[in-house]
Amino acid sequence: MTFQKSESAGYLTNHMARLFANGLQRRIQPLGLAPAQFMTLLELWDEDGLTQKQLLERLDVEQATMANTLRRMERDGWIVRRPHPDDGRAHQAWLTPKARAVRDAATDAADAQNGVALTDLSDEERATFLDLMRRVIHAMQVWEGKEAR
Repeated sequence: MTFQKSESAGYLTNHMARLFANGLQRRIQPLGLAPAQFMTLLELWDEDGLTQKQLLERLDVEQATMANTLRRMERDGWIVRRPHPDDGRAHQAWLTPKARAVRDAATDAADAQNGVALTDLSDEERATFLDLMRRVIHAMQVWEGKEAR
């Protein structure tokens, strides 16, 4: 049997993710945000003061990538980093007023991108699609030993 792109979950997921990311980037760029910054802000909007290690675990990115993202975010005024009070090696990332002020516009942009992407699905199909995506993500996390998130 020959490999068929149209039948490959990995290929289709990667293609879909690129399209989502490109659309999101166009929508949040006027806010001064890049997609990696937006993903980090989503975590910090949920829980301000996370450490780099906690962000690594939640976003499942490489340490160097997260370090660069946080450095750029601090430079651009989205976060401030302060030493962790209980761990001298760790720093916490705290949102700035600038980051808090852009939350609604940024999440509205993401909602708009999701709306475009899912426009041809019924409400029931959307719910099923999202449930299936969560299940596949969970299966991949279990396989990689990262299910405790």
